[in-house]
Amino acid sequence: MSIILILIPLSILFALAFLGAFIWSVRSGQFEDTTTPPMRLLLDDKQISDRRPDSESKSK
Repeated sequence: MSIILILIPLSILFALAFLGAFIWSVRSGQFEDTTTPPMRLLLDDKQISDRRPDSESKSK
């Protein structure tokens, strides 16, 4: 029974730490732009596929 007296405050401290980290990340702008990173992956693939292979790589 005495372990509960240790675990409850410890879990509350962990919850407050995660809440603080979440609030910090929101205030620092981590969640401002959620659509560009997935689109950036798609744009990078198109740029790579549009390139023609080098003539040097074929001769090797």
